[in-house]
Amino acid sequence: MAYYARKIGFYVVALWAAVTLNFLIPRLMPGNPVDTLMAKLAQRGGAVDPSVRRAYALMLGTNDGQSLPQQYFGYLGNLLHGEFGISVSEFPAKVSDVIMQSLPWTVVLVGVATVISFVVGVGLGAVVGWKRGSWLDTLVPATTVLAAVPYFWLALILVALFASALGWFPLNGGYDVTLTPGFNADFLSSAVYHAALPALTIVISSVGGWLLGMRNMMVSAGSEDYVLTAQAKGLRDARVMIRYAARNAVLPSVAGFAISLGFVVSGSIVTEQVFSYPGIGSKLLQAVQNNDYALMQGVFLVITVAVLGANLVVDLLYGLLDARTRVSH
Repeated sequence: MAYYARKIGFYVVALWAAVTLNFLIPRLMPGNPVDTLMAKLAQRGGAVDPSVRRAYALMLGTNDGQSLPQQYFGYLGNLLHGEFGISVSEFPAKVSDVIMQSLPWTVVLVGVATVISFVVGVGLGAVVGWKRGSWLDTLVPATTVLAAVPYFWLALILVALFASALGWFPLNGGYDVTLTPGFNADFLSSAVYHAALPALTIVISSVGGWLLGMRNMMVSAGSEDYVLTAQAKGLRDARVMIRYAARNAVLPSVAGFAISLGFVVSGSIVTEQVFSYPGIGSKLLQAVQNNDYALMQGVFLVITVAVLGANLVVDLLYGLLDARTRVSH
């Protein structure tokens, strides 16, 4: 229990530090969201007198008349009540509404692609590492080269080949705009069809890292005494590989997988931009371009909570899977 209490206490402090940084970093950036909104208002011929500016500042939580500590405690109070503010780039929509509309797209796309790349990479890595020195080792440099290719370059290549030249997939978007979003067969099939190429980009870029890491851990585990003992007992080769070597070799990959799941909500900004995919990564880039403090803070907070939550789950699971992690030194 002391082990779990220390872990939970650490993540509570980490969450507070992340929330504090989440408050400070946008305010250190040049520009002001109120100025952005006032400029848009002026372009439309609206009133730009000081009272309007003050009303926008109060609404957006960037009141110049308040000190930084006052803004900070006001920000914490709003978080406790679930208030993330109003988005400038999507004005007058609430930040929570913008996040809830875009988050499912990214979670499904990046989440499914991450799971597929993890399963394929770890599975291939276990086989390649167990049969080291065979022709299967040629998979390592091939997948490593693909993993080294930048996301945006690989995405552009796939778009040019499969979408533009061959016409097998759509060029952009998350679904056919002629359809009404909802849980029906036409919309879901269209969403899967539009997500196939972005997901393939993520899988191709990610599978090499999982394969290489698992392969190296399998090579190391293959020389351990418990594996040699299992082989000396005459157990089947497949049983030794899965139940003895792979079971222990996969632990570091599980930790990396949990961290990757935490970053799923951040999406892949570049990939979403290339495919014009309506995910949260596109909203984050849009928020940065428009000095949208509230939306940036909301997206960063969701990412932070997801990453910390994933790491906490891994630490707690490690405590159950490996008793050595619970030993105090």
